[in-house]
Amino acid sequence: MPVAQRKLLGQILVEEGLLSEIELGEALDVQRQKGGAVGRVLIDLGMVTENDIQLAVARQAGMDVIDLSNLEIPEEVIKLVSASVAQVYRIVPVASEDGLLTVAMADPLNVNAIDDLRFMLNCEVVGAVSNEIAVGEAIEKYYGSQTESIDELIKDIDEGEMLEVIDESGEVEDLAKLEEMANAAPVVKLVTLLLLTAIRDRASDIHFEPYEDEFRVRYRIDGVLLEMQPPPRHLAPAITSRIKVMSNLNIAERRVPQDGRIPLTISGNTVELRVSSLPTMFGESVVMRVLDRSVVNLDLEQLGMRDDELEFVRSLIRQPNGIVLVTGPTGSGKTTTLYSALNDVNSPEIKIITTEDPVEYDLDGIVQVPVDEAIEVTYAACLREILRQDPDKILVGEIRDVETAQIAIQASLTGHLVLSTLHTNDAPSTVTRIIEIGVEPFLLAATLEAIVAQRLVRTICPKCKETYAPSEESLMELGLLPKDVEGKTFYYGRGCDQCNQTGYRGRTALYEIMKIGSRLREAIIERKSTAVLRAEAQSAGMRTLRDAGILKVFDGLTTIEEVVKQTLTFE
Repeated sequence: MPVAQRKLLGQILVEEGLLSEIELGEALDVQRQKGGAVGRVLIDLGMVTENDIQLAVARQAGMDVIDLSNLEIPEEVIKLVSASVAQVYRIVPVASEDGLLTVAMADPLNVNAIDDLRFMLNCEVVGAVSNEIAVGEAIEKYYGSQTESIDELIKDIDEGEMLEVIDESGEVEDLAKLEEMANAAPVVKLVTLLLLTAIRDRASDIHFEPYEDEFRVRYRIDGVLLEMQPPPRHLAPAITSRIKVMSNLNIAERRVPQDGRIPLTISGNTVELRVSSLPTMFGESVVMRVLDRSVVNLDLEQLGMRDDELEFVRSLIRQPNGIVLVTGPTGSGKTTTLYSALNDVNSPEIKIITTEDPVEYDLDGIVQVPVDEAIEVTYAACLREILRQDPDKILVGEIRDVETAQIAIQASLTGHLVLSTLHTNDAPSTVTRIIEIGVEPFLLAATLEAIVAQRLVRTICPKCKETYAPSEESLMELGLLPKDVEGKTFYYGRGCDQCNQTGYRGRTALYEIMKIGSRLREAIIERKSTAVLRAEAQSAGMRTLRDAGILKVFDGLTTIEEVVKQTLTFE
């Protein structure tokens, strides 16, 4: 018997009366010319909405469509799914009959939610589709007042719910037992709640660390690690295995490092977790990098630049050629600054290509190429091929060697603007670093337009912000005297629930922008020292990172302690 062909998306939209045959023909013509998914083309042309496409995808997958606004769900059905699971997976249970649970989903393609619910509830689960707004309103209606605590879940597990699966030693050799642990309902709920809490607290990284007598969980929030309530030590292999199952890693292999990813949709936002497992003396350490586009604002005006800095950077990225370098340590916001700069200049008239390791965020209208050194797709190899793709502006994720640097210079000399990053302490020392890796000073002087050094400092929590009078000692740490701060008001955060008692919430950037003028070009050609370059740049008006930090303190945005911690002084 022949297998029935699945209906095409456009055909379903026409049958539902959401699209005419003529409109579908126009969209298919555009798709043939420009490529892309037909659903995205239809949305871009304004012929259908995101909701129309989602419902058509549901029909295509053979799922029912449910109107949650006209449905009253029994309390006993709601209780079958915990609040944290409903919020993470964006689902609402709507009916349960003869061991079959029906859940309304915001995303009909989220098969992970269905699989996880099957394991947790030990019953068959089928999906039905509703729109994102309706699912969000139903979650708020049925789960809004409910809160789940990590402490409560751990207490439940400690009281014996898992002890028949995991013994106190935590040693697991049997693969079947490992799979049973990873899919046990308490473990699934605990991991789900840990991830949800981290994402809601805007953590950038989640650390799971096994030690001899404890299993630590830490979140990195605003650049600082905060320790959470630790799960019992014997749960370490179960939690690690659960994470590996979610990220499609091999749970049987615990001797070598592994990398994976977990895509999630939370409150309508797509969040990607990059997972890295590392074998240690006491089990596998797992670190998850949280890539949440909703908390990353790729807008130059929101990064923390002062008006003069913003004006200069905007003029810089609109130049037809040259090299612009952004420098700073790992986690200082270099990629966000470069993405924001590319977003600012992105238009249909300009071809922009990036090569990154890895590609962190998808940028509309920009061609992004991932580096993979395992198969010799290096920065240098990518850059050579990019130059054959007729770009106007190029982003090279990092200049690591002389080969990449030389190709970048050649690209700028042949009429391209090249943006890239380095790991150096400040702007002037970047020149010395590039010359040290083998670039000729005269070539660097001919192509370099500016160097932007940056740091991130935590901003004071607005909810618990208070004024105070700093001591002379703390002022001296910034090189200030009492007379220098007359009439200035200083603030700090007392600590509250909003900021996890830290006194800080969010971060802002400090910028040190070194414009390469004629005198600096001469100094570069003459191989002048970093100290000479720094003095020359400051005499030309460069504001150092420390100076930028002092201005943020005077603006009431951050504290003296943050600026001292993140910036250096050069005597």
